Amino acid sequence: MGEFKVHRVRFFGYMPSGIRCMSFNERAERLALGRLDGTLEIFNFKDSFYQEKVIPGNDSRSVEAVCWVAERLFTAGLNGEITEYDLENLCPKYSLDAFGGPIWTVACNAQGTHLAVGCEDGSIKLFEILPEKIRFERNLDRQKGRVLSLSWHESGTRIAAGMLDMIRIFDVQSGHATHRMLVDRGVSGMRNHECVVWCVAFLSDLTVISTDSSGKVQVWNAAMGILSSTHLVSKSDVLSLAVSKDESSFVVGTSEGTVVQFQFLANILGGDEKAWVRTKTFKPHTHDVRALAEIGTAVVSGGLDTQLVVRPLLDKVDIMSYDNVLHKIHFPHRSLVSCAQKAGMLLFQFPAQLEVWRLGESEGRGKPGDTLFVKKNPEKLLQLKRKGEDHISCSAISPCGGWLAYSTVSSLRVYRLQCDEHVSISKVPKLPKVLRSAHQLSFSDDSSKLFAASTHSMVHVISLSQSECKHLHTFKPKSGSTEPVHLLAASKDGKWLAAANRGCEIHIYNLHKLKVPHCTVPIYGSCPTAMGIHPTSNNLLMVHADRQIFEYSIVEKQYTDWSRRVQREGLHKLWLERDTPVTHVTFNPRNAAQFMLHDTYMFCIIDQSLPLPDNKCQFYNQITLKSLSEQERLSHAHAFKMCTKYQHLLFLGLLDDESLVVVQRPLTDIASQLPAPVRLKKFAT
Repeated sequence: MGEFKVHRVRFFGYMPSGIRCMSFNERAERLALGRLDGTLEIFNFKDSFYQEKVIPGNDSRSVEAVCWVAERLFTAGLNGEITEYDLENLCPKYSLDAFGGPIWTVACNAQGTHLAVGCEDGSIKLFEILPEKIRFERNLDRQKGRVLSLSWHESGTRIAAGMLDMIRIFDVQSGHATHRMLVDRGVSGMRNHECVVWCVAFLSDLTVISTDSSGKVQVWNAAMGILSSTHLVSKSDVLSLAVSKDESSFVVGTSEGTVVQFQFLANILGGDEKAWVRTKTFKPHTHDVRALAEIGTAVVSGGLDTQLVVRPLLDKVDIMSYDNVLHKIHFPHRSLVSCAQKAGMLLFQFPAQLEVWRLGESEGRGKPGDTLFVKKNPEKLLQLKRKGEDHISCSAISPCGGWLAYSTVSSLRVYRLQCDEHVSISKVPKLPKVLRSAHQLSFSDDSSKLFAASTHSMVHVISLSQSECKHLHTFKPKSGSTEPVHLLAASKDGKWLAAANRGCEIHIYNLHKLKVPHCTVPIYGSCPTAMGIHPTSNNLLMVHADRQIFEYSIVEKQYTDWSRRVQREGLHKLWLERDTPVTHVTFNPRNAAQFMLHDTYMFCIIDQSLPLPDNKCQFYNQITLKSLSEQERLSHAHAFKMCTKYQHLLFLGLLDDESLVVVQRPLTDIASQLPAPVRLKKFAT
């Protein structure tokens, strides 16, 4: 299939932020999670758990709680503000100060008419949800001590509030507390420490479930204001709680990294009397489990170890499928690395800065599997810190290495780079007014144009020269879609530009004519995760979140024969069941029939001249092929050749000298930078 000299890059110090909170939208089947750095991420659970949208954080905005209200998303944080987000422009829509100090929790009633927030000053504030905004309505009785957790009863008439050493039940109409339930501080050594009620859940039968800092899960009768049962599940904090939709089970997460399930079961087989029973214990994390969601057939958990884990509940699964197996999401489903192919340079994107590196050089050529001697080490050329408090949302470096651009939600900046003997950088002073911010950035192959994806799926074409940056044209989709563009691909000859948005639309534009869209690829129900235009045929290759592969002829405005064959014969089940999405496409310059794809755990060379593998044949067949003769090898070969040597891939691409660049971020490196977990006493230690 081909031999390549590989630059194995492991100096990208990407460090994801821990997960702080999450909320699941059952109607849309989307999970919103907030990270410790204020970033919001939205995952589409209908589309192979794909990370559909990312809203960059801000240094002055924290996210302590997140809440869906129909299709609207709200957060609250320690800056004392409630924020609603624009999910089309991927930025805050507005923020409203609650005037109660830091906000620890937010909850919406079942009717979707009111938000309740718990504040540092002991107040619970109600906000009315209007079509375009929220409006403060009133306060419930102010209490002594901060309000750390809230839960509405499904009737919308009562609220349970978790505080220090107690739980209070409020009547929403009168605003008064009807019950005060004191929480035991636990063992004798903990008597001098306040007990923090981290989570509460108000069930429809007036049962309240609480978790606290002394390791207890307690079940309360809210109608009487008395304790029903206590379950000690940890020697440290129980930090998170999630209840199933039918209220037949709930899960809790501890600071030891465990998730414990409770179910409402009969005390005696066939009996009528039921009680909450601890049934399962999982250990999906190494650190605090800060956020949980029970989504019917699975439990979703996240915490300080930065990974999102989807664990199926096998007793609730009827048929095993891709959606009902364990999933761990470690890395973003978008590229944080940009490559200057002609200059041998890499751009690394961090929330607060960009780094530009020049790749090293090796001596001579070796045999397959050899490690070549490095005669020139990789060199860090530049570290560029962002301006302002907004985190960087996207960035790009030109193929020649002479231009660099990045954007936040509030501004876009373009720089001129010179990296000969001495490194110098200069900001382009006057940009066209249309360049306010961008969702995605890309340069043309000759580095003469910058493409910036803006609001309403528009793409701005900017001409770059030594003297000025000039706005040439703005492409708008015929469909009038307002979904953000997340992928851009330009052809090598500079004639075509493809833009894919979150609405699963892919529009193709003619850069020579600069008129209406040349064509639109037929819409496929899964979101595209990677795409590229072939350098000689100008066919557009697309890979979607469900790992289906399509090839579209831009000139003929139809799918190619190879693409139709793929859909007719189908792809191998082991390919379709892979756990992470493909995030990059590149083409082999030595063989026009070959292209390369990569996800987190492998890269794959696909040869369009070979037959497709069916489900009966061996998919991972490289070792088998090596043991066969040349003639036998031809009869066993198929189009897919997988390489799993390089794990935890963030980028894979080809330089102009036909060498391969592989950027890795080993999970052990990330784990080594995490804070120490809660120490547990183990046998014989």
